[in-house]
Amino acid sequence: MKTNILDTSISGHTNLLCLLGHPVEHSISPRMHTIAANHLGLDYAYLAFDITEEQLPTAVNALRLFGCRGWNLTMPLKRTIIPLLDELSEASALAGSVNTVVNNQGRLIGHTTDGIGFIRALEDRGCSVKGTKMTILGAGGVATPMIAQAAMDGVREISVFKRKNATFAETESFVHKITQQTSCRVTVYDMADDATLRREIGESQILANATNVGMGDDTTSLVNPSMFHSDLVVFDAIYHPAKTTLLRDAEAAGATIINGEGQLLFQGAASFALWTGKEMPIDIIKETCFPNLMPNGGMNP
Repeated sequence: MKTNILDTSISGHTNLLCLLGHPVEHSISPRMHTIAANHLGLDYAYLAFDITEEQLPTAVNALRLFGCRGWNLTMPLKRTIIPLLDELSEASALAGSVNTVVNNQGRLIGHTTDGIGFIRALEDRGCSVKGTKMTILGAGGVATPMIAQAAMDGVREISVFKRKNATFAETESFVHKITQQTSCRVTVYDMADDATLRREIGESQILANATNVGMGDDTTSLVNPSMFHSDLVVFDAIYHPAKTTLLRDAEAAGATIINGEGQLLFQGAASFALWTGKEMPIDIIKETCFPNLMPNGGMNP
């Protein structure tokens, strides 16, 4: 009897895309990009490689040598990668963060699509950011591209709250740079200053959590439930659990809530377009990888 052999669509012409980070085994990116490429008939394979900061220079040299078309970076590599690149996009230079590398015939160009993913996740729920005031919790690797992209896309004012620790002065320099280079006024405050946090949330149209508080089994929140208001859009970059305590409290106060699944989807879509020149089939990827983002799927009304 003849054995049926499945056509895997891998050939000697297949282009490599990948994810670098530590850890990466939980990532949905290989599935998302593979489905998108297959749907469009593109000859790409996307793999995930567990790479530490110490291993990154060797990995980058290998990927350049192999002609890898591009790759994503997750923590803790988004800043470590920068000295290894030939060029940065405007958003990456502003944010000091790279999550996407494009290999143009050996020249490596760093981009950040985390901020694009954040803005498009809001827009996907009908929330325009132009002219708004935004409060962002956190100033780390996810927060900086969110802040930079929001400022570039027309947010009027951003209030950033972070712990007053050894990196507070660095954040002050970062927000000063954003204010100087965009039309957005950005200010950093001490996360422990509850009175100022209450005032800024009260004046904001959008509140975003860019910390890991509330992730996994953590049921804590950085915001007192009494600080929410019904005209607020509350975004949480966390997507596991789908509803953090922050989002549950905000929902109970009548606010619109959005978790991090949309950001994950749309940052991936922006990376995909940079590598392939094609638009990711968003509806297909929502259906196959992010069912909660479908109408009546869970997070959407």
